[in-house]
Amino acid sequence: MTIAINNNQPKGIKPLKTVITFGTFDVFHSGHVNILRRSLEMGDRLIVGVSSDQLNLDKKGRKPVYSLKNRMNILMAIRYVDEVFVEESLELKRQYIIDSGADVLVMGDDWSGKFDQFEDICEVKYLTRTPSISTTEIIEVIKDIE
Repeated sequence: MTIAINNNQPKGIKPLKTVITFGTFDVFHSGHVNILRRSLEMGDRLIVGVSSDQLNLDKKGRKPVYSLKNRMNILMAIRYVDEVFVEESLELKRQYIIDSGADVLVMGDDWSGKFDQFEDICEVKYLTRTPSISTTEIIEVIKDIE
C-alpha cells in the first residue's frame, strides 16, 4: 500500500493531524459510526484500514457478510472518513501507520494494549466500544430469525 502525503505545505500553515483506525466494518451499525466520529475528533483527517476478507477469516474464523468492495463503499460515504484502504495483514500495521503519516492510531478497547508498540511512531488511543451492539451479535440475531 502506498499513500501519497503532501509535506510541501506553505510556512505558517499548521499541518493536518492524521488519525488512522482499522476494522472489518461488516454489517455497519451505530457502533461503527461512533468510533469513526470519535476518531476524527482526535485530528483533522481520518484514514480507515478495512480488513480484507482473508484477514477477517484469519482473525474471526468467518468471511464478512458484505464484500470488501461494499464495505469500502459504505465507509467512503461516511462524512467522517477521508480515505480508505485495504488492510491485508496485521503484521503490516506499523507500515500502514508510517505510509499514512498518521499522528494517532485509534482502536476499540477490545484491543487495549495490543498496539502499544506503535507509540514510538504515533499516539495510540483505545476507545470504549458502544455498549450492547456488535456485528457478531447482529449476525447471530439474524441467523436465529426463521
